[in-house]
Amino acid sequence: MSNIQGKVVVITGASSGLGEATARHLASKGASVFLGARRMARLQTVVADIQRAGGQAAAMQVDVTRRAEVDAFVQAATEKFGRMDVLVNNAGLMALAPIEKTLVDEWDRMVDINIKGVLYGIAAALPVFARQKGGHIINIASVAGHKVSMGGAVYCATKHAVRAISEGIRQEVDGIRTTIISPGAVQSELPLGISDPDTAAHIKAFYRQQAIPADAVARAIAYAIEQPADVDINEILLRPTVQEM
Repeated sequence: MSNIQGKVVVITGASSGLGEATARHLASKGASVFLGARRMARLQTVVADIQRAGGQAAAMQVDVTRRAEVDAFVQAATEKFGRMDVLVNNAGLMALAPIEKTLVDEWDRMVDINIKGVLYGIAAALPVFARQKGGHIINIASVAGHKVSMGGAVYCATKHAVRAISEGIRQEVDGIRTTIISPGAVQSELPLGISDPDTAAHIKAFYRQQAIPADAVARAIAYAIEQPADVDINEILLRPTVQEM
């Protein structure tokens, strides 16, 4: 039997892309999934699809930049399914642009979602995992968390931060597993967060040529979850085969 069967997995940013694909994939393997995002109508569609296929799913609207909402989201998940085995911090924003354009509002938004949103999820999950004496935090970073690319200084900084935070949890918190998932170009709505016209055109063309399906990341997440309790997959870095950077 799969080690995913019967686990409760809580996923942010689950209304599309990586989060949606992960929810569908894990539910198909027998996990109960609790989904969060700002777009409730999209979440309800995903939940309905999973339930029609015989899976267990529920959803709640959440903005990860609001700590009280994240706390309520995690509490609702544990009330619905009785526990929480895995938290997938997936919500993210990729607002790429040359730093000299000083799009400070977008910098703030990326810090709020990509760093503080992850921290709020961790803060909500750790007390639950302490009571249960176990749990698994999976943080979605990026290839951008390993190297800095043109136009990506702030975005890359946020993903470097996700990796640093994850490694800190691994070292400091006993009894839980931590996994960093660092994807390259994956089919999702991430490029839609780019407002700078030149950067947007370049990235959209790059994604059209190279991006792999979101299910590739879902399978990587499943691999990390399904390991025995004494095995912690600390990081998975995956790219399209043709992607150079």
